[in-house]
Amino acid sequence: MEKDTYSQHISRQYNRELEEVKAHLLEMGGMVERQVALAIEALIEGNSAAAQDVRDTDRNVNTMEVSIDEECARILARRQPAAGDLRLVLAISKVNTDLERVGDEAGKIARQAIQLSEEGAASKGYIEVRHIGVRVCDMLHRALDSFARLDAEQALEVAREDKAVDREYNSAIREMVTYMMEDPRQITRSLNVIWALRSLERVGDHARNIAEYVIYLVVGKDVRHIGLEEMAARVHGD
Repeated sequence: MEKDTYSQHISRQYNRELEEVKAHLLEMGGMVERQVALAIEALIEGNSAAAQDVRDTDRNVNTMEVSIDEECARILARRQPAAGDLRLVLAISKVNTDLERVGDEAGKIARQAIQLSEEGAASKGYIEVRHIGVRVCDMLHRALDSFARLDAEQALEVAREDKAVDREYNSAIREMVTYMMEDPRQITRSLNVIWALRSLERVGDHARNIAEYVIYLVVGKDVRHIGLEEMAARVHGD
């Protein structure tokens, strides 16, 4: 699919509808990016007010999800899109769902931040939270950027990065389990950190999902549930 081919219609109104729903999705993406970043900082800094802001923002994200779904449904019903247009609308609908779920994960991290702040928790595990948090925030940003620019190569790089995040997550969990075994008094606090790490790992998974939808949109091939080598082959047309 060539860039912006979906916008070359005789009907200017149809063009506007496609551009508007895409713009709304990217606006939602920016909101969700900020949620995740703020949730991470709230946890590390023990800022319960920031954590509450994250949870409050989730209502706006949920509202946008419903609105974007309605826009997609109207386009499908009125325009009966085909080929690249149909892939665009379907991709927007799929990405919309993943973004809402990223917002949910940010809310979970915020909840752990509030609990840890109330307990006056030590910083064990926070280095891992920050490091993995930086990586998944970057993944999410690049996934959304690849969608905005219809860049399948960048989307492929996001999918590759997910493997590295998974390795770091598994290493961090092992470290936290060891810490709990050495000091059982820290089990409750450590579990809160573990749940936050789990949410970050899930954000990475959703970023990869978005990247896969971008590849589907650009090259017209479904790359879900396949290995990275085969995914790369489909992106490169091998």
